[in-house]
Amino acid sequence: MTGLIATSVVRGSQQGDSHGGVFLIDLKDQKVEQKLDWNTMAIDWRGRGADRGLRGIAIHNETLFIAASDELYAYNPDFSFKRSWRNQYLKHCHEIVVYQNQIFLTSTGFDSILVFDIVKEKFHWGLYVETEGYQFTGSAFDPGNDDGPLMLNKLHINSVTANDNGLYFAGLKTGGLLHFNGKRVNMSATLPPGTHNAQPYQNGVLFNDTNANMVRYASRDAAEDRAFRVPSLPDRHITGQNLDDSSIARASFGRGLCIVKEGLIATGSSPSTVALHDLKSRETVLQVTLSTDIRNAIHGLEVWNF
Repeated sequence: MTGLIATSVVRGSQQGDSHGGVFLIDLKDQKVEQKLDWNTMAIDWRGRGADRGLRGIAIHNETLFIAASDELYAYNPDFSFKRSWRNQYLKHCHEIVVYQNQIFLTSTGFDSILVFDIVKEKFHWGLYVETEGYQFTGSAFDPGNDDGPLMLNKLHINSVTANDNGLYFAGLKTGGLLHFNGKRVNMSATLPPGTHNAQPYQNGVLFNDTNANMVRYASRDAAEDRAFRVPSLPDRHITGQNLDDSSIARASFGRGLCIVKEGLIATGSSPSTVALHDLKSRETVLQVTLSTDIRNAIHGLEVWNF
């Protein structure tokens, strides 16, 4: 099946409840199949999404990698479990990406990017990011040692992209898309606060403008800019309202973004909905709702070709 794989987080769920899962979405027939239901007591339940749910997705050869808050899991294409890895500097992970046999993970709690070697099966490098105003510094550290950064979560780094041009990452409080060239961290593009899934694309940057309930492509050529409104369900169709004690679950919370093919992107939102946006026609061409529960939010999205 060619389609999408999505992870979800149930924001504000209680102990004993499901707090996320993994879904396959058949774009042609608009069918959804849940492959994993995430329910464990060994998580931190304090505030926001905390340790709930499954997060970023990366596919390498015949292995599916999915991140939880503080653990990286590996699965076969049939979703049978292979193994998992933990690291003391991985906390509140959001997005992950694979590049040249390495998995780059956002360690949101530690304001860091961790790197996992797929062949050697170990976390071997980390980049800790600090800021003073719009001046950023990146300090490399060994995640296998005990002299790494403190868990401060000042920048809330939630997106990462690695390619031949370097490392790109952004967060709720970075002010924009940052670029690490191997020596320095510089601002690649300014972004509004509260963004998710920021990534370089063509002549600009794609991102979920979560606070504005929009998905945007911002280009260096303003004529190429695109904006799509995050899907919303009629209030009468939304379930799970007034069940979130932390009061952070809300409708049209935009998070999750992947490139399906050139000019076509998939984005996620809550209640768990995936939409396809055509950058050329400026139209939302497809919308699939996985859940009407306001607490259930898409987190990770990736193309699925198995």
